[in-house]
Amino acid sequence: MSELHVMDHPLIRHKVAIMRDKNTGPKEFRELADEVATLMAYEVTRDMPLEDVEIETPITKDKFKMIAGKKMGIVPILRAGLGMLDGVLKLIPAARVGHIGLYREPETLEAVEYYCKLPTDVEERDLLVVDPMLATGNTAMEAIKFIKERNPRSIKLMVLVAAPEGVKKIQAAHPDIDIWTAALDEKLNDHAYIVPGLGDAGDRLYGTK
Repeated sequence: MSELHVMDHPLIRHKVAIMRDKNTGPKEFRELADEVATLMAYEVTRDMPLEDVEIETPITKDKFKMIAGKKMGIVPILRAGLGMLDGVLKLIPAARVGHIGLYREPETLEAVEYYCKLPTDVEERDLLVVDPMLATGNTAMEAIKFIKERNPRSIKLMVLVAAPEGVKKIQAAHPDIDIWTAALDEKLNDHAYIVPGLGDAGDRLYGTK
């Protein structure tokens, strides 16, 4: 069963609280999204395997732990997911970056993939899918489905704010995908916005309406 990890680090909670404030402008919102993504990536990568590597220090030779060549990829869901990308890359600069974009067909309401570009060696990579909001879960659910068709080694989902409805949707559709969130909020309202939430993350990142 998919595991839900809700991060309770004081710095993460503090920064997300500022992001919720309706008076926080796009510049500060972008900076905070970047910082929270970096803090979250630190925890999400905690299970990366290590190996012994011999290194010569200025004093002597000895064996030290280094990451065991694990290949990672970061896949932001367009467009809002881009606001978290650089924050993750700060910790994992060697990661390859993919992108996936979806839109909902107005008549059938089915998610349609309009763009998906993943690393050429995706079968050898562990992918971290990033998107600020997990509301209904429909977009993330479909994005993960399309990404799975490319056969990556593994997938994790990392979001800033999640609603219980979205978590349940992902866990039901993708029980093999662990979810990492900076905050688990109360519910969705009648317009499918997360309550208390932080509004439309894409609009707040880029100053659009």
